[in-house]
Amino acid sequence: MRHLLLMTATVISMSWASFVSPALAQTEIQWWHAMGGVNGERVNKIANDFNATQSDYKVVPVYKGNYTETMTAAVAAFRARKQPHIVQVFEVGTATMMAAKGAVYPVGDVMNDAGEAFDTADYLPAVISYYQTPDGKLLSMPFNSSTPVLWYNADAFAKGGISEPPKTWDDVKAASEKLLAAGYKCGFSFGWQSWVMIENFNAWHNLPIGTKENGFAGIDTQFSFDNDAVKKHLANIAEWGKKKIFVYGGRRGDSLPMFTNGECGMWLNSSAYYGAIKKQAKFKFGQTMLPYYPDVAKSPQNSIIGGATLWVLRGHDSGDYKGIAKFLKYMSSPKVQAWWHQETGYVPITKAAYELSKKQGFYETNPGTDTAIKQLSLNTPTPNSRGLRFGNFVQTRDVINEEMEAIWNGSKSVSSALESAVERGNQLLRKFERANK
Repeated sequence: MRHLLLMTATVISMSWASFVSPALAQTEIQWWHAMGGVNGERVNKIANDFNATQSDYKVVPVYKGNYTETMTAAVAAFRARKQPHIVQVFEVGTATMMAAKGAVYPVGDVMNDAGEAFDTADYLPAVISYYQTPDGKLLSMPFNSSTPVLWYNADAFAKGGISEPPKTWDDVKAASEKLLAAGYKCGFSFGWQSWVMIENFNAWHNLPIGTKENGFAGIDTQFSFDNDAVKKHLANIAEWGKKKIFVYGGRRGDSLPMFTNGECGMWLNSSAYYGAIKKQAKFKFGQTMLPYYPDVAKSPQNSIIGGATLWVLRGHDSGDYKGIAKFLKYMSSPKVQAWWHQETGYVPITKAAYELSKKQGFYETNPGTDTAIKQLSLNTPTPNSRGLRFGNFVQTRDVINEEMEAIWNGSKSVSSALESAVERGNQLLRKFERANK
């Protein structure tokens, strides 16, 4: 009898456990991202730290490759109804994500529907405006936002007798010549050349990249970056390449070692390379604002952001989105954003995180690390400098890269390459327009 009672109690216990386990189980939130290496470890830390704050949800970060690969994987997964909850998409994918009708759950709606306190006024205007609709609705949550800056080897500058960082492109040329005379192999290099030398160059000089406010005012836009200022600029760089003032080193961040190993004294690329440069460079370094041409613009306008945001995808249980809202609120908190900013060089997405970094003395201890914020906020953005929102721009960047490389290797003239880039880019715009009428 006692044996029977024990068996009965065990069965009841097992049945009760199977009944309550689902209620106690954590809800997993899949977060697909494109942050490899050290930044991938930092992404894991953010997720793990959030998971430790509560027991209802578990954010699971999954690295899916570079930006293009991550976005492509998410699109394919949605079609197969196996989409993640959150996906990191780079800024040039914004128009494509906006066109994905029914796939995207706008972040502003996610936060409001979940009852989480949320005010876009808390965010840096230069960052958040890129991802808002004309009526102010926030489409995706800014996460890793950056802008290109001019990095320089302070020790090399001292050796070459360069007293201050360059402000104009003439200054860049003069500094490069002094670096070469001091024994350095090249004056400067750059990466992400479409972003730095086309997109930001035009915004910095308050010139349009395309019609319809760079695509913000409609998808029936056309490219216009083959202007005289860009032609002059790229012609200068091509000429400087013959004298090693400039040396091309690749499309993305491939040329970073040319700077960190002391080969080139200057490098134009994302502020987000701060962590990598700090770890790799064996010399004193600094960062300053992008150079400009005074005969094109009396003074610089403002630069535009790069990096990526977090998009929320539909198709999951309604309860999941409460967890997503809690995580996005946590990720945007001053403490987390200040830490992320100081570790990586990405700009803090909120005013509070910027102020916290100031209070913590980060900018005093690390002079120049607020360059990106100052550059983005230099002036109120104009239709030319708010950013860009072109369909199929991921593919257009590849086109621009191809044509610019043809200039660097001497197989095309500047005018021919730029005209071809605009023509091929416009074909991609029309293809996008036809698909999204």
